[in-house]
Amino acid sequence: METKIYGHRGSMGTYPENTLLGFMQAIKEGVDGIELDVHMTKDGEIVVIHDEFLDRTTDGTGYIKDLTLEEIRRHSAGVKFSHFDLFEDQWRLEQVPTLQEVLELLKPYSIELNIELKTTKFTYKGIEEKVQQIVQVYGNNRKVIYSSFHLPTLLRIKQLDPNHEVALLVEGNLPHPHEYMDCFHLEAIHVSRKGILNGVDYWRPSFPRLRAWTVNDMNDMKQLLGLRVAAIITDYPEKAVFYKSERKSFV
Repeated sequence: METKIYGHRGSMGTYPENTLLGFMQAIKEGVDGIELDVHMTKDGEIVVIHDEFLDRTTDGTGYIKDLTLEEIRRHSAGVKFSHFDLFEDQWRLEQVPTLQEVLELLKPYSIELNIELKTTKFTYKGIEEKVQQIVQVYGNNRKVIYSSFHLPTLLRIKQLDPNHEVALLVEGNLPHPHEYMDCFHLEAIHVSRKGILNGVDYWRPSFPRLRAWTVNDMNDMKQLLGLRVAAIITDYPEKAVFYKSERKSFV
């Protein structure tokens, strides 16, 4: 099995995270999939942003749940990344995108999509159904993996449609991971880079159904490619794609 490369929040090591600009860059770099995060606004819109609030990644402030989409759109999702080497003034025009907009951007491309539902702090009543409906209409039949640290969220996704593919996010060892996969019908488990590399023998039987996050170090990338985990989720997809191609050339 060949390890796939997922762009973490797009190409967030070099471009503004969770933006249309960053997702497009990851596609250009040759990713097999994209990972993104979703929250729900005060007026029930599904937006793509990592934190529960605007403060870190935009020039706005406040919790997503307390703001309407229109209020969120008033702020730049690119200006906070002006310290990046590749920064251009046009980045200031980037806004927090909706999930629909991201799916429309991805429409011409056959890449996979990992949607992480950020429901550990706020559960956002009905977010699972809203996300599923948007994917159904705009997903273009692509492979979509719904992931979360919050197991009830994944169970609700499965209740909506048993065929939905879900993945549990974990930091380190999970007791008897195969039982979690079987009992909760998990497509995969997403484990931190450190968790896997500190427990290679423990996780080895599960490698075909493990995605490793967030893998940015060259040696870690190469080691995980050698272990043949299902996917590497990285801030620097261009590097991971290169090491993957480099490895294939020696096989």
